[in-house]
Amino acid sequence: MGRIGAARQLSDNGRMATLAGRTDDVAGRVDEIYRAESRRILATLIRHVGDFDVAEEALHEAFVAAVEQWPRDGIPDNPRAWLITAGRFKAIDRLRRRAKHDVPLDEHLEETLEALADSSQPGDAGGIEDDRLRLIFTCCHPALAAEAQVALTLREVCGLTTEEIARAYLVPAPTVAQRIVRAKAKIRDARIPYEVPEAGELPERLESVLRVIYLVFNEGYLASSAPEAIRADLCGEAIRLAHLVMELLPHPEVMGLAALMHLHESRRATRTSPSGDLVTLEEQDRSRWDRGRIDRALQLVEGALGGRSAGPYGIQAAIAALHAQAPSWDATDWAQIVALYDVLLRFDPSPVVELNRAVAIAMRDGPAAGLELVDALLARGELDEYHLAHAARADLCRRLGRAMQAREAYERALALVRQPAERRFLEARLAALG
Repeated sequence: MGRIGAARQLSDNGRMATLAGRTDDVAGRVDEIYRAESRRILATLIRHVGDFDVAEEALHEAFVAAVEQWPRDGIPDNPRAWLITAGRFKAIDRLRRRAKHDVPLDEHLEETLEALADSSQPGDAGGIEDDRLRLIFTCCHPALAAEAQVALTLREVCGLTTEEIARAYLVPAPTVAQRIVRAKAKIRDARIPYEVPEAGELPERLESVLRVIYLVFNEGYLASSAPEAIRADLCGEAIRLAHLVMELLPHPEVMGLAALMHLHESRRATRTSPSGDLVTLEEQDRSRWDRGRIDRALQLVEGALGGRSAGPYGIQAAIAALHAQAPSWDATDWAQIVALYDVLLRFDPSPVVELNRAVAIAMRDGPAAGLELVDALLARGELDEYHLAHAARADLCRRLGRAMQAREAYERALALVRQPAERRFLEARLAALG
């Protein structure tokens, strides 16, 4: 080979190496954009397409196109807008191909194709963040079953895979997938609007959104049946979701829920022993609580209680704040906590709130006063299958020195409990009675 041929080959090899390096760099950048922006882009595509499945397919096809085109054309100045536009056209192409191959489109998808093909439709009307808020309210629509709301929110808003959701809730992945499929079909068939509710509907609909977020957090805070007591990943997802809603809709109750979860999360390092056993609030090492997280939460509590829209999450956050500020269990302001439970009962007149109030009264007025209230609650029958009610009764009997009654109550609680760490805790308390 002559010098010119060799030089030419070296030049070609250099161009190929440069192109390969550029492709690797772009692929890494696409991965970053996918992690940071895919949920936002999906929310906007769902608004354009009106169908979850078509939007998800279009999203992935748009990212494939980016991997193919950006090494050659360069990364656009606004990658998110490029991907939204590409996804919109991918959805049009997909629906047209389906119709061309004699796969009939249902009425909903025909309307979707007509709307997408309308070139006058604005590319980013309403804003990305508005679309995310629309998506959250759609996933948490009260027409959907509670477990479907949770699964759909974790999948579409948080981006968890079906397998990750299944592992979190200890159910088979096909069960989670079926819940998500049914929820999407319900949204499509019932024509559930992809929108933020009007002002008059907002309180009721916001309550549904916050309930879903708190369900996710509670499953992480004390996993219902997992071997480990705490699922930090789910707690983190719930807190992240609450902050997202708070950024988009700074309502006092959203602040209250975010504060409540931060205050609970601040104690995570002390809630279990090195062996994984539960440690009660009374026995936790308060020097290890996350004071930075507590300080952030206290600011949110002020916002939650500062206006006329304070509600049950704000009140619960105020109760948790009193625990967080107390230097010890005995030094807790139990009188103020009882007063807050009185307020909470007006918002949420439930037997569980009454039980928590009875425990606080026991700390303020003595275990006999609390036991009288707990016995009255159990006599009504509403908490007979609730293991924590019997555990509370057992603890009050133990404090009063009534070992036989305490043993009976612990045994009843053990017959009802599901969570392994809670079971070990109750067994230890029962064994300690002698």
